[in-house]
Amino acid sequence: MVALSTISVWRRVLSTRHRGRMIDATTAERWMRAALEEAAAAVDHGDVPVGAIVVAPDGTEVGRGRNRREQLADPTAHAELEALRAAAATLGGWRLDGCTLVVTLEPCPMCAGALVQSRVAALVFGADDPKAGAVTSLFDLVRDPRLPHRVEVLRGVLAADCAALLRSFFAPRRYTPRRQGARVDEWGGLENR
Repeated sequence: MVALSTISVWRRVLSTRHRGRMIDATTAERWMRAALEEAAAAVDHGDVPVGAIVVAPDGTEVGRGRNRREQLADPTAHAELEALRAAAATLGGWRLDGCTLVVTLEPCPMCAGALVQSRVAALVFGADDPKAGAVTSLFDLVRDPRLPHRVEVLRGVLAADCAALLRSFFAPRRYTPRRQGARVDEWGGLENR
């Protein structure tokens, strides 16, 4: 009997070890505004405007990043990975237990996988990414029950502002004459259907 109760206690401890407290809506908006500032800075070097902030369980910023793929000629230099690397360096380890990642665009499969691997507790994102999103749009990698860690998700924080920044970046770069059967996608480009 004692062994059984010990096992049940450990199950509860292990199932909650990586969970932090989900930040409230007001705090999420404040951090999203900071991520939007970081995203706007990415435009200065020709990168897609995506920004990310990692917030520690105590509410302090421990990492930030923006897309730098063009600037660094690095296909993995996404905002989320830059922020996770900075947070790991600040905290002195790869486990980001209890931390929250705030990002302006829904993470891609690579970044969603990094969130799971780094044991981030929560994800707050702004705009959906219907073409590459791996949290709600195409896949749900961060909450897949087959993986050893799951991430809480808060979706759509300042989504209109995040999408507007992306639209303003892509509009002059995506001239495509209107064709019959094409429709405008979420960011102002055309999708063929």
